[in-house]
Amino acid sequence: MAERKFYRKIYKKNKKKRIIFWVLAVLLLGFVLMAFSGLGLFIYYAKDLPRPEKFAERAFIESTKIYDRTGETVLYELYGEERREIIPLNDMPEHLKQAVLSTEDARFYSHHGIDFWGILRAIKINLGLGKATYGGSTISQQLIRSTFLTLEKSVKRKIREIILTLELERRYSKDQILEWYLNQIPLGINIYGVEAAAKTYFNKPAKELTLAESAILAASIKAPSYYSPFGNHLDKLLGRKDYVLDRMAQEGYITQEQADEAKQVELEFAKVSQTIKAPHFVLYVKEYLFENYGKNFLEEEGFRVYTTLDWELQEAAEKAVSEGIERIKGYNAHNAALVAMDPRTGEILAMVGSADWFGDSYPEGCTSGKDCMFDPKLNVATYRIGRQPGSAFKPFVYVTAFQNGYDDEYIVIDEETNFGVWGEKEYIPQNYDGLFRGPVTLRQALAQSLNVPSVKVLVNLAGIQNSIDTAKKCGVTTLNKPTSFYGPALVLGGGEIRLLDMVSAYGVFAAEGKRYPPVSILRIEDSEGNIIEQKKKTPKRVLEQEATRILNDILSDNEARSPMFGYNSSLYFPSYQVAAKTGTTNNYRDAWTIGYTPSIAAGVWAGNNNNAEMAQKPSITIAGPIWRAFMLEALPKFPNESFTPPLEKEPEEESEE
Repeated sequence: MAERKFYRKIYKKNKKKRIIFWVLAVLLLGFVLMAFSGLGLFIYYAKDLPRPEKFAERAFIESTKIYDRTGETVLYELYGEERREIIPLNDMPEHLKQAVLSTEDARFYSHHGIDFWGILRAIKINLGLGKATYGGSTISQQLIRSTFLTLEKSVKRKIREIILTLELERRYSKDQILEWYLNQIPLGINIYGVEAAAKTYFNKPAKELTLAESAILAASIKAPSYYSPFGNHLDKLLGRKDYVLDRMAQEGYITQEQADEAKQVELEFAKVSQTIKAPHFVLYVKEYLFENYGKNFLEEEGFRVYTTLDWELQEAAEKAVSEGIERIKGYNAHNAALVAMDPRTGEILAMVGSADWFGDSYPEGCTSGKDCMFDPKLNVATYRIGRQPGSAFKPFVYVTAFQNGYDDEYIVIDEETNFGVWGEKEYIPQNYDGLFRGPVTLRQALAQSLNVPSVKVLVNLAGIQNSIDTAKKCGVTTLNKPTSFYGPALVLGGGEIRLLDMVSAYGVFAAEGKRYPPVSILRIEDSEGNIIEQKKKTPKRVLEQEATRILNDILSDNEARSPMFGYNSSLYFPSYQVAAKTGTTNNYRDAWTIGYTPSIAAGVWAGNNNNAEMAQKPSITIAGPIWRAFMLEALPKFPNESFTPPLEKEPEEESEE
């Protein structure tokens, strides 16, 4: 009996061990199966994943930036779906990094990519709120998600995200990951990275952001479109900015007193006008870039385009046009354009295509630019349909005559003259003042812009077709109708010419007959700094040197022009030798003033977009002051050079009787 009890006791004990053994075996088997399943899932989901080491090789989409000639002023950025500018972590202020860390991942430097405490905290907060408001994703997870994955909410995507995040953290330093994140994160509609956001919202680089401005960027990460400073929820953005500052204080980055002070700072957001500078010039450059490189390529490859524009001269040009327009409105002139170039290189230094780009698109009562006296968006300087130049065309005729062997002392008779029937009626031109002066030299005729002698020079000394050819050689592109269309009225501005062409052509005079075609770009670099295009100076002689020297001497002769314009006119600069010519059409629809030194050529057109007549005032009264205001600012920036005088004529020997 006792023996039976003994064996029964042993059996029960062994049975208990067996049960424990099998339970442990089942658990072990379950664990092994789970491990293999997890490994299988890992392999299954990881097999097609991008390798995190590719992150260092990945080229971020960057916008193309258009600069002035110094590279210090950004005129415009070209971007498609993403506007971004990559900067190193060292160029980001500490309070910006701290603001982002405080709100997005406070334990960033202590976890290994997955923050389990953060996940639990988010779950707890969401349960208290009764809705899923806060997430537990780390900065590393957000970076992986926005770079390699989609926003799809699924177990598969989450597993892939975790795998890649752990690999990212294993391979790269925390600072490197944070740098990538701050350059990648969306911060507005089409705005990515803190540098692009800082320049868009505050018109400054990220390194210059204040504490309050940094808090604004950190606040917008949660919902970039909703929290845009340019949207309809600015009050919500400012409220979240205050939350960011409080979080920074809680994390010990700043004191609560500093947070409260930053909350009271009145923020100044950039204006829309600050997103583009020299707009007519920029769009002129943009058109060239799109034609030669393609729109999509430019918007993603991060080119740096260094233009020829001199930003100081551009500001002077915009000021001269803006202030000049207010004055000439009294003459029923509502628009003006200005172009300045370097005649020795062809580089465009300033361009104002119309007045007040940032004003209303069209004045009240207008439906389109062609119906209005003023269209701010139309670039009159480059528009395919030119304006009539009036007497500003005369230099092309006179320089042609000089090339034909005539000189400035050659005499023509200023008298009423019938040049026969041209068109449907006889052509009998008049001088501006209605007077005739009898015999005058070519110097007097050109300097005083006398019409009748100039028509005689065209018809008898230069030739209509030869004068057209001269203008074309100098860069005028619009005189493409038959010679018979223009007739003798050509010398008085019977053809249409673009302002850019006129300034470029006058630059040929300044360069003593050498032509440098207009250039708007100095060089283009890719995102690595490699030069992919660079301007080359390729001058071509198109006029005889001596002929241009005679022309320059006449157009800069203040004594010769004073009988018509007065000694102290807008064309005269006591300390500089400046050649200049005005032009007014017979119907007072176009007013021009164009002038140059050996270092700079500049021209102004004034009038109305719809060709409405201005007051019957000469161009020196309408366009002249705008041109002079610009030249007064421009001339001191260049060497004070004089034109090379023409060769002195040898005195004729007296014949012996």
